[in-house]
Amino acid sequence: MRCPSLAELPPPPHAKKGWPWTQESSPFGEHVPDRHFWPRITVITPSFNQGRFLEETIRSVLLQGYPDLEYLVLDGGSTDNSVEIIKKYSRWLTYWVSEPDSGQADAINRGLHRASGLFATWLNSDDLLCRNALITQSTQVGFDGNTVYVGDCQYLDESGRLVSRHRGRVHSLEDLVRIRTVWRSGGHIVQPEVLFPLELALLVGCLNPDDHRTMDYQLWGKFFLAGARFRYTGIDFGIFRKHSAQKTQDLLRQTDSLLGVARNLLSQADGLPDETKKEILVELEEYSNTYPLQYWKSTGRLARMGLPRGIVQPLRRITVSLQKTAKTFLGTKEDS
Repeated sequence: MRCPSLAELPPPPHAKKGWPWTQESSPFGEHVPDRHFWPRITVITPSFNQGRFLEETIRSVLLQGYPDLEYLVLDGGSTDNSVEIIKKYSRWLTYWVSEPDSGQADAINRGLHRASGLFATWLNSDDLLCRNALITQSTQVGFDGNTVYVGDCQYLDESGRLVSRHRGRVHSLEDLVRIRTVWRSGGHIVQPEVLFPLELALLVGCLNPDDHRTMDYQLWGKFFLAGARFRYTGIDFGIFRKHSAQKTQDLLRQTDSLLGVARNLLSQADGLPDETKKEILVELEEYSNTYPLQYWKSTGRLARMGLPRGIVQPLRRITVSLQKTAKTFLGTKEDS
């Protein structure tokens, strides 16, 4: 599919401006007059009740200006306005469906098995592609069959304000499983910044449908075990939106899952010396023991002061109750 132009898409909602509402990527013809090889790229968006973000996500893909895009939207049977939004853009989608599924990984896997692109990625329904991401990848970086490309990622807050930028530094399986010193020290890979060979994803069995918290991390590990090379491009590629409803906000459970997957990957890493494996296992165990306290101290002032949960949590419940009572009282007073 040829990407539509801004003029072809429905007009943006009132007061929406900038990318991808009133801006589009540069047309591909302006970059490469001879139209060199443009491999088909597949983008998959799994979605469930994310109507407040979904339209922006869809537009950020459709407005890439790329000449051979395959875009699939797999909705898990949303009950909000998601289906209405999908239908609004359905004429430009390669495929879409709204039906119950077994979760995000299941939806992505079904998309990957339906896909026909040479390279693929998925983009969650609260994230975006950067303007000119696919054009820049093609014209400045190119494509190699056994390479996973990792661009830079922009972080937005819930209101859409840019809060930071990120570039990973995981270059090997050893880097990936060093949770404390690499992954959780700013070296992690953010899923929207990744573009991978579709054949590679199918070869390693795609995502683990039973992993609902660290499925992307596990997939990067499977790529490394399969011998893939990770190349950091330095181009703005993905946009990750932070908000309170994300699974990644449940950091304790996510950390438990992360550590479990890391141990499993390490057990399969035949290329690592036994001494290195033992060292990393000790490091993982230490992190497993120390992280809960580290996390607890990050939850508020009283926790940072060293007060135990048995004291802090009741105080927090009392504070929340008093705040609700105050709001109700003030609302009643204004009505009168």
